Amino acid sequence: MENKLSRFKAREQGFILIFEKLFNDEPVEEIISNAEESRELVVDDYALELVNGVEREKETLDALIESHLKKGWTLRRISKTSHALLRLALYEIKFVDEVPDSVAVNEAVELAKKYTVDDSKFINGVLGAIMRE
Repeated sequence: MENKLSRFKAREQGFILIFEKLFNDEPVEEIISNAEESRELVVDDYALELVNGVEREKETLDALIESHLKKGWTLRRISKTSHALLRLALYEIKFVDEVPDSVAVNEAVELAKKYTVDDSKFINGVLGAIMRE
């Protein structure tokens, strides 16, 4: 069954699954299967593309994030929520041609406003530094 959400909702669904993967060493397919079963979630095609793409490119994405953190900061020091949002946005910026970079950044900031206490400026700062390169 094909599930079509708005692009923002699909991105949000993808973010939640990417976030869950940071806590869980199971394969992505298992995490998705568990989410579908326990939450009666129907995963959007675009969300699936994001989750699989982030998983495939996570080393590249994490190296990029880490190289743009302030001196003394590491990936271990940032929240899992921010880590997942940065991976998601950077995946879209680097690997999804049909999404404008500014949209990927803005959507990550909006999700940060919804899911974090106040990481939106941090997310925007890291992504902005990467975009300026």
